[in-house]
Amino acid sequence: MEIGLDSFGSAVLDENTGAVLHAERSMTELLDRIAHADRMGLDVFGMGEHHRPDYFDSSPVTILAAAAARTERIKLTSAVTVLSAADPVRVFQAFATLDLISRGRTEMTVGRGSFIDAFPLFGYDLAHYDELFTEKLDLLLQIRDNRRVTWSGRFRPALNDQPIYPRPAQDPLPIWLGVGGTPASFSRAGTLGLPLMVAVIGGETHRFRPLVDRYREAWHAAGHDPAGMRVGLHSLGYVAETTEQAVEDFYPGHTRTMNKIGRERGWRPQSRPHFDAQRGPLGALLVGGPEEVAEKILRHSEALGGIDRLTFQMDSAELSHQQRLRAIELIGQEVAPRVKAAQFV
Repeated sequence: MEIGLDSFGSAVLDENTGAVLHAERSMTELLDRIAHADRMGLDVFGMGEHHRPDYFDSSPVTILAAAAARTERIKLTSAVTVLSAADPVRVFQAFATLDLISRGRTEMTVGRGSFIDAFPLFGYDLAHYDELFTEKLDLLLQIRDNRRVTWSGRFRPALNDQPIYPRPAQDPLPIWLGVGGTPASFSRAGTLGLPLMVAVIGGETHRFRPLVDRYREAWHAAGHDPAGMRVGLHSLGYVAETTEQAVEDFYPGHTRTMNKIGRERGWRPQSRPHFDAQRGPLGALLVGGPEEVAEKILRHSEALGGIDRLTFQMDSAELSHQQRLRAIELIGQEVAPRVKAAQFV
């Protein structure tokens, strides 16, 4: 199993004015953390995409390109690229360029996104939410698999035997499909033969098993090579020396962040009992000491029928730079070795 991190590049906001504080320092620290993850032996680092003041990741490829120059082996991916509000030609060109810069360490995870900020910003109608994604994913895959493309659709001008460059170092460039809880999305990934990245940020992880099974069934029904089928899990999480320290560090900021998002979306406020349930044996949160978190990752993998990648997302907790660096060390030096060793027992 690959173990890694995802980030949204969280910003520090002035509580009174909402202005972004220490922007240059925050970006420098983000790049430092990616380089640190590489040194600690983590397998993958993903950058999200948002267009709001509390995150710096509106241009994830730019951040990943800067990280590529400071890293040697870690894979660099999006988490996720909001394909519905983007031009697939430009998306492919950007990631192909990143693949050349990183010498073949680039992937992308594409999805519709859980935030809707990109749609009005780039002039797209939310009423076309699924149609946009379906059409643009089709074009992106055609570009990946063909140097010259003839294509027509509803939301973008047609292409007539158009060559698209540059070509990436990898052939084909890995493209994962990022999904939440929509059954059709799991089936789509299987039918298209794409690796699946499941974002489980709440509830009980084992309840996603029927959806993951749906992905596997669609993969086999489409006749794809079973060797290419991969399932990843994106989880909110944090590791400290002890469980008590992890909870003390993570809980306050995480609850503020989730309640802020909850007010935007009409969710009920989260409480400490809710947090404790999410951190418990079946809950989605991966918060604790190294041994506890490693055991929970293995439990999640078994519950989902085996997973191939697990990425931690720590940005929800308002952690300090030093806390995140230490968590990266613990994940790389203690959690990942435990998980990988257990897979060979």
